[in-house]
Amino acid sequence: MINLTDTAIEKVRSIIDTQEPKPAGLRISVVGGGCSGFSYSMAFENSPGMLDKVYDFSGLRVFVDQASLLYLEGAQVDYVETMEGSGFKFENPNVKSTCGCGSSFSA
Repeated sequence: MINLTDTAIEKVRSIIDTQEPKPAGLRISVVGGGCSGFSYSMAFENSPGMLDKVYDFSGLRVFVDQASLLYLEGAQVDYVETMEGSGFKFENPNVKSTCGCGSSFSA
């Protein structure tokens, strides 16, 4: 299972509220690329795919495709704000190594 912190849920909801038309949910996936082999992707979706796992976080629907589930099992998504910037942060127990910038990983 993937988990979103309350802070991440609130941030996604605030972004969704600015979208017109309003998307049905958030897609979280793992895509090939980056210096370590994989990177995370987050995008709004109008409907889940046929084979997607659909999570409900207090009314926020999150869609994850089956291939990405292999890499995201047990992962937590948070939203952080620091002096250097703000953004979504993934804590993933399946990651074996990351690149220097932290935007890609290997599993």
